[in-house]
Amino acid sequence: MKRPATFSLYPAVLLLAVAVASAGAAAASTAGASPGQELRSPSATVPPNAQLASPQIARRVEALLKQMTLGEKIGQLVQYNDQGFSATTADGNKALAANPETKTRVDAMQLAREGRLGSMLNVIGAEKTRAFQEAAVHSRLHIPILFGADVIHGYRTIYPVPLGLAASWDTRLVEDVSHMSATEATTAGVKWFYSPMVDISRDARWGRSTEGAGEDPYLGSAMARAYVRGYQGSDLSKPDSVAASVKHFAAYGAAEAGREYNTTDMSDIRLRQVYLPPYKAAVEAGAATMMSSFNALNGVPATANPYLMDEILRKEWGFDSFVVSDYTAVMELNNHGIALDAAAATEKALKAGVEVDMMSHFYDTQIPKLLAEHRLSMATVDEAVRRVLRVKFALGLFEHPYAQGVEVTHAVPGHRPLVRRAAEESFVLLRNAPVGSKAVLPLREGVKSVALIGPLADASNEMQGAWGGGTQAPDVVTLRQALERRMQQRGGHLLFAQGTDIDGDSTAGFDAALQAARQADVVVMALGESSAMSGEAGSRAHLDLPGNQQQLLEQVAATGKPVVLLVFSGRPLVLDWAARHVPAIMAVWFPGTEAGNALANVLFGDVAPSGKLPMSFPRAVGQEPLYYNQFPTGRPPGAADLSRPPAGDTRFVSRYIDVPNDALFPFGYGLSYSSFAYSDVHVSRRTLPVAEANRPDARPLLTVTATLTNTGGREATEVAQLYVRNLGASVEQPVRSLKGFQRVTLKPGESRQLRFELGFPELSFYDVRSRQVVEPTHYTVWVGGSSQATEQAEFDVTR
Repeated sequence: MKRPATFSLYPAVLLLAVAVASAGAAAASTAGASPGQELRSPSATVPPNAQLASPQIARRVEALLKQMTLGEKIGQLVQYNDQGFSATTADGNKALAANPETKTRVDAMQLAREGRLGSMLNVIGAEKTRAFQEAAVHSRLHIPILFGADVIHGYRTIYPVPLGLAASWDTRLVEDVSHMSATEATTAGVKWFYSPMVDISRDARWGRSTEGAGEDPYLGSAMARAYVRGYQGSDLSKPDSVAASVKHFAAYGAAEAGREYNTTDMSDIRLRQVYLPPYKAAVEAGAATMMSSFNALNGVPATANPYLMDEILRKEWGFDSFVVSDYTAVMELNNHGIALDAAAATEKALKAGVEVDMMSHFYDTQIPKLLAEHRLSMATVDEAVRRVLRVKFALGLFEHPYAQGVEVTHAVPGHRPLVRRAAEESFVLLRNAPVGSKAVLPLREGVKSVALIGPLADASNEMQGAWGGGTQAPDVVTLRQALERRMQQRGGHLLFAQGTDIDGDSTAGFDAALQAARQADVVVMALGESSAMSGEAGSRAHLDLPGNQQQLLEQVAATGKPVVLLVFSGRPLVLDWAARHVPAIMAVWFPGTEAGNALANVLFGDVAPSGKLPMSFPRAVGQEPLYYNQFPTGRPPGAADLSRPPAGDTRFVSRYIDVPNDALFPFGYGLSYSSFAYSDVHVSRRTLPVAEANRPDARPLLTVTATLTNTGGREATEVAQLYVRNLGASVEQPVRSLKGFQRVTLKPGESRQLRFELGFPELSFYDVRSRQVVEPTHYTVWVGGSSQATEQAEFDVTR
């Protein structure tokens, strides 16, 4: 899609762009396009961004670098917010605040005037960014400031949280909404997003699960590429493009016990096979910057980890841009215990390859001292400055330093259709059992009264989720607002009762809720988390419905009325009781600005749900971390009945004695208002020579075909998924792994042949020497609608 070059005529131009994007994505879906397949990473390393590698930019960087004083160079390596910095107020850490080296108060505007401020954090708004930018461009060398912000799932017009967006399995959609957020934020002067977060998360206790694409590296890689392409477009210098900052490098999602900021420890094979692929995919897509993570990996904090930053990111992957620390992460090397003072922390971080110090106030105070003591070379400082300047030149900041176009301060009307579609595609129908002769959903014409119950039913702020950008609560359409309008149109009426608070224990509202339920034909319950219960620092030890919501759910269900449970959350929750007693359940995440309208469209059947789970939903929190692509065990459960307590010989297998091993709702799972059948799975070759298979440039090595049929009574979209298992390898491989997916829209009775390609990236794995290889082994492939697909075929890689 051709991106608009300017946004002076912002609303009209953008509305056209969104319409074109939406139509294109819909047409591709109907045509059976395969975004998951087409977005595979090329096997050969490519430059991170052709613009950053431009000889012209290199010449401009060198010419500017020769003119810079040490203070101006260091300035490019520091980042502050508009309040400047003081360790006593920045993060409330008393231990760090007691360090005299961190107590200096810095005025950000004065630094900008002196040309000693390279970037700013969460300084948003055309007037505010212009003030700082004017100070910077009128400094001695006129070097502009790069304004970065936490724009995670929309700027003013908010789409679903990333975990919800990943449930769409629609990479074209992700690209479109990402570009939309860039077009909005750039009007406020923001040219750098601290997004996408591509950490693999297999533990629902970790609050930042909401910011990523879930548990699978293949899906995560596809989403990472889509975000980068959407943010950066084909040309970083265009007014509507922003630089992506891929985070958090690396393996932050594996934090022990699902606890925020906690350590990670894993083998190099697991790191490379599971956790690194989405980062690599983002680099290959041209990501302009990277952010280091808070956690230590195998005992070495990421912010001071040369194996990650130098060996893997730069030497192996060819990343030629800069890395920014996470918020005060350089300072926190003291807490990790690997640095005794600010100077040591600065030395270790900068030498490891972290060029920009976010909010620690260490680089600007410590680099001169380290140079004087010969603990740091000027060559290291110069190389860090080069990397920062490259991005600024590529973004066109020297030519266009200020916000352009009409500043967006509220949700854009022309963007609402796109974010509404994103929400509709994110919803995952988990259960839809019949009540009487028909399923509860979609709500039938005969339903004249609906009871809407729950603390999320009319909570506009909560609909925006964690990191909701520069949101405005009045812009949000709540479920109550949308259902009231829809019921009036149908000649019916809506009964509303909040029932309880999200995390409260008062039952004062129960009676009103029960009375509403008894008077209604159908009950819709809006339950779940608050947005603050997920996101950064949102780790939870319990994954049940908070407060007394479970008690309210059970009492409403006891009325005997059909219940539809809508689960708002930033993570999988434990829904074991609901799965046994509530006929209809839908995971709706935090849907964004158009939450209510999107939910009404799906509830009343205007749109059939098509989402599939990007993370497994557990039966109990004790199963966490839980994920579908586990390694096998020497004592698999086999034919043991996992629904019963073990007895006799069945006890001595890998299993729990109180719950089954498997997920309540597995990865890739999701129902529709129609039904689909898979058949005729075939591979194009039954044998594949290993020498041919180990050619990274050869693609495809073979194809897998299958037939998908809509066996239901209405048009609907299915996400067809391809899984493989590799038996006989030198290193144990997962019981199955996702290696392809397609969104396919079919009419009732329509069939289509699916085609998946398998090449070196899909068939290879990392051996004990951390080499990516294909070995002579036996492969099984499955094609189906979830990670529990049963239709299969087989082939061998031979010597």
